[in-house]
Amino acid sequence: MSDIRRLPPNSIIGIFGGGQLGRMTALAAARLGYKCHIYAPEQDIPASQVSAATTRASWDDADALEEFARAVDVVTLEFENVPVAAVRRVAAITSVHPGAGVLEICQDRILEKAFLNRIGIATAPWAEVTGLPSLTAAETRLGRPAVLKSARFGYDGKGQAKLIPGAEAAQVLDAVGADRSILEGFIDFALEVSVMVARGQDGEIAAWPAVENRHVNHILDTTIAPARVSPAVVAEADRIARHIAAEIGLIGVMGVEMFVTRDDRVLVNEMAPRVHNSGHWTIDACTTSQFEQLVRIVCGLPLGSTERHSDAVMKNLVGDEVDAWPGILAEPGACLHLYGKAETRPGRKMGHVTRLTPRKGR
Repeated sequence: MSDIRRLPPNSIIGIFGGGQLGRMTALAAARLGYKCHIYAPEQDIPASQVSAATTRASWDDADALEEFARAVDVVTLEFENVPVAAVRRVAAITSVHPGAGVLEICQDRILEKAFLNRIGIATAPWAEVTGLPSLTAAETRLGRPAVLKSARFGYDGKGQAKLIPGAEAAQVLDAVGADRSILEGFIDFALEVSVMVARGQDGEIAAWPAVENRHVNHILDTTIAPARVSPAVVAEADRIARHIAAEIGLIGVMGVEMFVTRDDRVLVNEMAPRVHNSGHWTIDACTTSQFEQLVRIVCGLPLGSTERHSDAVMKNLVGDEVDAWPGILAEPGACLHLYGKAETRPGRKMGHVTRLTPRKGR
């Protein structure tokens, strides 16, 4: 396409957000000869340690946003809860991938579910909740058990509560504490899988193979690549992720989380329009990592191969699990990634390790 904007090496990639995803994106960018400029409100952030510049300012600081936009050649993001108004302000000056339209859908679980169903993608049954009467009506339709989730800003189990037999609906509503919520019906699923999918400025799509995710305390603990599911499930998960990327107009990388039911149906749970924890294994096990692919896309370069040259098990190092790093370094086939966070806290992702084995099968 003629409107592809190809940036030469030494161009500057702006990144909204400065966590470990931004850090790993900046490292991938440096390998291809690009510099990164981080925009984030927080101090002492992992991405700044490996980036050329950082702007520390709030998301509603118009002057800082505009100065940032003029200092970079393109902007991407490492988390999806960047305020849409900030994205639009920057996009008026330079390109932002993915754009505000994608973020608006993915930031809101109600808009997300409605979008997925509209394009023919199956999800858990759901209903919008705006107060106790609508929760009661939703419960009547969906039954118990169910899960009430805030429409916006929840992650890693935050902003959600289970509606189980015996629970008081009003207490569950108070526990979530949101003006707008979504009640999702219970799915008896066998496992969760995810697919990382990429779409370039020219519309070309590439996807990595489906992986299996295991959670502990609502936080991703382990990703197994490839997922131990049937070829039919692999193909369906791949089809779904590609269809979503095309229909939403993605320019960038997206994680699509899905439930696999006991009869091998595939239902989409959530979308994240960014590099994703369940894609970390691609750094060490694939020709092109999710982070390099994002850099390629925002700089207008050809997509890289998503071929898997090894099987992999990625384990997050959460809280004091990171203290095992000396032993991990002594393991054959273990690839350690530490995020440079100064303070270890319970539930905080401090790093990850990917253990490689020779590729088997597809």
